[in-house]
Amino acid sequence: MELNPAISKASALVEALSYIQRFHNKIVVVKVGGSIMDDEAALSNLLNDIVFMNYVGMQPVLVHGGGKAINQAMETAGLKPQMVQGRRYTDERTLAIAEHVLCNQVNRFIVSFIQTQGCEAMGLHSLSSNVLFAEKTYLQGPDGRRIDLGMVGDVTSVNARLLQLLVQADSIPCIATIARDTAGNRLNVNADTAAGAVAAAMKAEKLVVVSDTHGIRSDPGDPESLVRSITVTQVDQMVKDGVITAGMLPKVEACVTALRGGVTKTHIIDGRIPHSLMLEIYTEAGIGTEIVL
Repeated sequence: MELNPAISKASALVEALSYIQRFHNKIVVVKVGGSIMDDEAALSNLLNDIVFMNYVGMQPVLVHGGGKAINQAMETAGLKPQMVQGRRYTDERTLAIAEHVLCNQVNRFIVSFIQTQGCEAMGLHSLSSNVLFAEKTYLQGPDGRRIDLGMVGDVTSVNARLLQLLVQADSIPCIATIARDTAGNRLNVNADTAAGAVAAAMKAEKLVVVSDTHGIRSDPGDPESLVRSITVTQVDQMVKDGVITAGMLPKVEACVTALRGGVTKTHIIDGRIPHSLMLEIYTEAGIGTEIVL
């Protein structure tokens, strides 16, 4: 009986072997955000998974948001969020705070953590080597006029060449989502959207969106209605039917962008579950929602 736990571990390793072989030298873009960014234990577990992926021959690329840290920094500075049609308006002070938190705090922590585990990592953002380029986002008003969101952008291009060179050199790119426009101005971009653009630009094998949700539910109010696998056509229908809304919308849009850009598979998983990233990639059952063309 004492051998059972050891046998179970050996079986898990054997199951993982075929996946390790399949994804050797393959690029996997991992986007992490939501409350995971505010939970040091959950974030550390996720980063350990990414280090493991690198050690067994995969080429992970990390894209991250800032969690509640940006809101807390704004509150400390006495700034109140201004909303325009449900979207945050970003002025110069707000962007400066977001840039400081994302680049100098969150990104630095992630890079340092990975390096202490024996892997090479490089922070990429507006204060270092920039790989995201964007143009200003405008909303459409009811009268047809453009509504300005301030210093907010949509990704137009990605420096995939630099990212390819880094992963080929066995370094893990860690991207904070402050972009530059053609004039060199900074723009805040949605981290889900940025991850989809990065995955498409790199023709990644996978995009995994890690957040604080189990995945797509056929009934948003029923945790038991998790959809294990879904196609882009089915996703489009669920969006039209109002099943996929709010915070899930940019996640599925990122997955669709990635798939249409040449990515093989995309996944939405819950980072609050310990080692959910490894469970999704290295086991047959998986743990979240898989989206395919």
